[in-house]
Amino acid sequence: MSDPDTAVVFVVDDDEDVRDSLRALLESAGWQVEDFASAADLLGYDRLDAGRCLVTDVRMPGMDGLALQAALAERQLGLPVIVVTGHADVPLAVQAMKAGAVDFLEKPFDDEQLLSSVARAAALRSQDQGRQAAAAAARARLATLSPRERQVLDLLVLGRPNKVIAFELDISPRTVEIHRAHLMEKMEARSLSDLVRAAIAAGE
Repeated sequence: MSDPDTAVVFVVDDDEDVRDSLRALLESAGWQVEDFASAADLLGYDRLDAGRCLVTDVRMPGMDGLALQAALAERQLGLPVIVVTGHADVPLAVQAMKAGAVDFLEKPFDDEQLLSSVARAAALRSQDQGRQAAAAAARARLATLSPRERQVLDLLVLGRPNKVIAFELDISPRTVEIHRAHLMEKMEARSLSDLVRAAIAAGE
């Protein structure tokens, strides 16, 4: 079951009956739904960052599903996309998958198939948001390090022991230990593996 405050599924389809049907199905499963009659309507929505995933028809008037997918990718929203296609448009769906869509559904699909696909896409979104939050936190902690602490961190991540770090930085092993203790505290790391994980999360 989803959290209604955060688990918003976007539905884009030019067919109102399809939108109504998808909304009813997804809401019955506990998802919050925002539906749009066109790709342009979705792109004009001011809370795109609230989306957990997008279900879009691949063939629509104006901007089609592939163009919408590309526009969202340009905005770097990390929104998982599920494309819905008629049998004749499977090549378009494959193209969408190659461009990063997480799934495609051929019409007619059954309810469980759609709900399963949305659940998988939403889980991917949660994992991605978690990684983004961890990376932002790690970068913020990294910014609090002094230049010398940063040098010690860089060498620790390379696997250098304290004595080697002391030699390379021309400081005493005791001073390395002090810098190491300070940076461990600032990085909120309990162990060297925590420290390495945080540095990797920060993109170092």
